Amino acid sequence: TKSDKSRANQKAVMEFLLINHPLDCPVCDQAGECYLQDYSYKYGRAESRFLEDKAKKPKKEVGEHILLYSDRCIMCTRCVRFTREITGTNEFAVVGRGFREEIDVFPGRPANNPLSANVIDLCPVGALLDKDFLFTQRVWFLKSTPSISPLTSGGENIEIHHNEGRIYRIKPRYNKDVNKWWITDETRYGFGFVHAAERLRVPERMQYGSSAELPWEIAYKHVDEELRALVQVNGPGTLVCILSPFDPTEEMFLQVQYVRSIDPQAWIVMNPVRIDGEDQVFKNPSTGAVTFTIKAEKAPNRRGAEKVIAHFAGNTCSLAELHEKIKAKKVTGALQSSDPFPVEHVADYKQVVTGMQTLVRMATRRGPVYEKATLCLPACTWAEKSGVYENFEGRVQPFAQAIPPLDDTRSVGQIVWDLLGRPGRFSAAAVRDEMTAAGLAGYADIEEPRGTVHVDDMQFAEL
Repeated sequence: TKSDKSRANQKAVMEFLLINHPLDCPVCDQAGECYLQDYSYKYGRAESRFLEDKAKKPKKEVGEHILLYSDRCIMCTRCVRFTREITGTNEFAVVGRGFREEIDVFPGRPANNPLSANVIDLCPVGALLDKDFLFTQRVWFLKSTPSISPLTSGGENIEIHHNEGRIYRIKPRYNKDVNKWWITDETRYGFGFVHAAERLRVPERMQYGSSAELPWEIAYKHVDEELRALVQVNGPGTLVCILSPFDPTEEMFLQVQYVRSIDPQAWIVMNPVRIDGEDQVFKNPSTGAVTFTIKAEKAPNRRGAEKVIAHFAGNTCSLAELHEKIKAKKVTGALQSSDPFPVEHVADYKQVVTGMQTLVRMATRRGPVYEKATLCLPACTWAEKSGVYENFEGRVQPFAQAIPPLDDTRSVGQIVWDLLGRPGRFSAAAVRDEMTAAGLAGYADIEEPRGTVHVDDMQFAEL
């Protein structure tokens, strides 16, 4: 492979690949993570010997998220193989022969399957590009942080690519036991709630039908005093702790701990889990082997919530039972952690908490229950904090904080940490040690994910 003949052949192959490839690296989104750039630098010639005009082909929209620059394509056919062997949907095909050969989709069949955007990662050059990321950021400015999908119970491993506190794209992170090289389009494009315009930014108190902003210290004081006053007046069993299966397990553990410190007989309830139909299973049509499964259950940490509820035991109930207790004035106060999106997705959830005397809501944004809250504390999204999720099969996976919290928002863990009167900053690792000491299995010796790195330091060879 190091002989003169081998090197000459390598240079010849590069010449053929670059014959019709346009020299638009300065404007190409793939620049900085392009294999063709790397191989051209390593094996190519300094000057082209091709004197004829390059073939020019049109750009095509081949899917909801995918743009095809046909003149950049080197006909590796990875995208064709993906839709044949992984999704089994066969949208991509090779059309034409010889120098007219190109990639295209069948008429009336765009690449809109739930895994379609994985072909963008597979493309080794800038032929298949992401419409949402197009011309938004140079990849060498991006930093990458390991994380877990917050939108599904499958526990897909991802990389958050961000710069200056803003997420620009989500990419898959290889895990042979969970998602292999792939992620769903739902995970890839579902991070919009992090930068939503309706994000809550400061603590608010509802007064006379309108909200008034509060400093955190005053908000904490109101929360603690009002919840304690309810128990003092109405007795034990007055409070309810409403957990969100979108929160890390460490935060739920502290939330129950705080409410039970005020009311030892407080009820524990979990927000309803959204189920979208049935699991969607993809198979290789040739072998019948399962290539990917999209889980119908959309809560990333229901197993963690169930484990926390089982650990604390005592008074637990369903949402329907909670509704009856609230109507009967047996439960008059709640500390609720809201799902980040869609907020309170069950249609009748608003009716469940109606009649609550004091509702303290920790949430990322407004929702149907917003006007019912006595106090609303602005919480972080998953990208702005760290912790662990437990997927549908009981696999505990850590994720790291990617971007700083928005404005004056705080993580649910930090909010409850402060309410408990603990000094300093909330530490997910310290809470995991506490959980392990308390007898919760599966949280010992969890290796923290690696820190933020530049994208060009990452290894994409397996894609």
